[in-house]
Amino acid sequence: MITSVELGNFISHSETKIDFEEGVTVFVGHNGAGKSSIIDAITFALFGEHTRKSNKSLIRRGTSQAYAKVNFMLNGRQYQAERKIDSKGTLGAQLFEIRDGQAMPIASGERKQFGESMTGEIESRIGLDFTKLKVASIVQQGELNSIIKAKPKEFKELLNAIIGIDKLDIAAGNLKIVQKNFRQAIQQRLGYDDTHIDMLNKEIITLNDEIKSAEPQKMQLQERKELEESELQKIKQKIETDSPKETILVQIEQRKSELARYARDAILLIQKNISEKERKIQACQGCFEYADSKGILESTLQKTEIEIEDAGKKIQELSKQVAILKEHEVLAKKLQLQDGKCPVCDSTVDHLKPIFQIEHLIQEQKNAESEIRTFEQKKLEMSKEKKETSEKLQKAIIAKSTLDAHFIQSMGQIEAIRAEVEAQKTQIRDPSTVNTEGGLLQFASIDSHAKTLYETISDLEKQVFGFNQKEFEKLKIDLEQKRKELSQIDQKYGAVTEKIKRADERITKINSILSELGLVKKYLLQIDDIQTSVYDRDGPVATSLRSWALMTISAKASEYLDILNTKIHRVDLSEKARDITITCYSKNNPIDIDSLSGGEQVSVALSLRLGMAHLLGASNLNFIILDEPTTHLDGERRRALVRVLSQLSDITGVTGPLQFIIITHDAEIFEDSSVEKIYKFESSVDGTKVALL
Repeated sequence: MITSVELGNFISHSETKIDFEEGVTVFVGHNGAGKSSIIDAITFALFGEHTRKSNKSLIRRGTSQAYAKVNFMLNGRQYQAERKIDSKGTLGAQLFEIRDGQAMPIASGERKQFGESMTGEIESRIGLDFTKLKVASIVQQGELNSIIKAKPKEFKELLNAIIGIDKLDIAAGNLKIVQKNFRQAIQQRLGYDDTHIDMLNKEIITLNDEIKSAEPQKMQLQERKELEESELQKIKQKIETDSPKETILVQIEQRKSELARYARDAILLIQKNISEKERKIQACQGCFEYADSKGILESTLQKTEIEIEDAGKKIQELSKQVAILKEHEVLAKKLQLQDGKCPVCDSTVDHLKPIFQIEHLIQEQKNAESEIRTFEQKKLEMSKEKKETSEKLQKAIIAKSTLDAHFIQSMGQIEAIRAEVEAQKTQIRDPSTVNTEGGLLQFASIDSHAKTLYETISDLEKQVFGFNQKEFEKLKIDLEQKRKELSQIDQKYGAVTEKIKRADERITKINSILSELGLVKKYLLQIDDIQTSVYDRDGPVATSLRSWALMTISAKASEYLDILNTKIHRVDLSEKARDITITCYSKNNPIDIDSLSGGEQVSVALSLRLGMAHLLGASNLNFIILDEPTTHLDGERRRALVRVLSQLSDITGVTGPLQFIIITHDAEIFEDSSVEKIYKFESSVDGTKVALL
């Protein structure tokens, strides 16, 4: 039971506190006076929920913070729930238990991730969440008589909401998610799910058809492959037999080339040797006539040099003699007799000696100068002869050196060399004519090595006798062609074999997948069965729940009707053809609900509401709020409502008296009633004012 509600700057209330007692409490006032704000205060304090657009809309204009505090009794224990909201949207929540006047904290905040939730604690103690409380304890405007005026299908939906059939929908939705996630997991693991079973079976049929059509092709390719391999083997054997001959041909060409190179080199060497010998002959053949006169020439040169030396001496002596004679001539001219006397001693001299005779001296000079010229001429001639002899001697020396350099001592040796040259000239020909195609035989006799090479070539040619290089080349071409053909067959054979293999592997894999998918399908069919039988709104579980709920509500509503002392003794709710119908009974006779009086209809509606509240476990909190219950009711039914409420105020529930909170703007209907707890709500500049009438 709610004992008090306190509001601070909450919606239109600046500071309001309302105390409640057992029985009926009525809120009266004009529309907009703040009556319904009490409902938002209660639900906000208990669950943090309300009917406004946002939490900030709970704060009264011009203020920065609001709070709602609710004191209530549960099973003889007193509690206090308080929530706050500021302009920044910050929320605060605390739940206390009042013991001996002391507030003992039980829960605070909504940190669910840390296991802290004031809302959860209240839901646990009350036995209701916000959604169920709205259905069980809060009857909004126009909903009181709607329960008996509702169409059968609408009543059914209301009942579904009361007993939580929507939870079955949620569970069904979750089950579908489970199915979907399970299918996704299966598809991620296998690549398929149970919806692909038919497709996979068709694929197996297709793969078997492919294997069936590929097998004959594989056999045909196998036969062609074996035939081609046999022919290829024959060609390979022939090539293996003739391959050494091809190698020998190469060796022959190499040996011919070697012989040709050797022959060219040998010919060039012989030609060089011939040239050297010819140069030797040419250098030596005129040397003997000079070399043989070397001794005579040396002797003649020696004599000539001696004669030149002697002539030089004679010329020197005669030149000295001419000089003396000239001196004597000068002296003789000084010694000329004067009148037969000596010019020196003035003695008489008959005649002068020839040495003092000028004519004699002049004649002697002439004779000496003539001799000098004779000797000079001789010396000149001898010098010329010396030069000629020296030149001849030089040639003789060179000739001797040439002969010595070539080790030639006689003309016989030169003739022998000339004979060798002639013999070698007949042995060779122009080296530029040497080739490997022919003409090698004449070079085989050049020397022993050339002969050995030629004999080797002859032996190799005997080994390849009858071998046809062109036919062998064609055979190799045939081999490559066969290999290509066999490769193409192998590729086709491999492709067909691989196709069959892949098909077999695919069939094996699909069969394995189908085996698992069979279990998956069986599992999902079981889930479908659960879906149909348990979670379907019209399934056996939902039908059973509604049947039980209808029976429970009917029983409790009948109990309340009996307390209200009406002519209706029993009300029965039943589901027929998926619709809910309401049947009233006076004793055992059914009564048409439309034939009931206004008061009786209100009694039935309230009884059904109380029955629904009982079904939801509202007895823990034991209160019902009726918001504008007189809306759409005529005068008679309004008065009937007051009478019923007056009677219900004395009803005691399972855990104590029932508490009714009536919100209405029709204050006059309670003027002659037994209801004493009536609060009047009025709007003012400072907020809603509440006064107890």
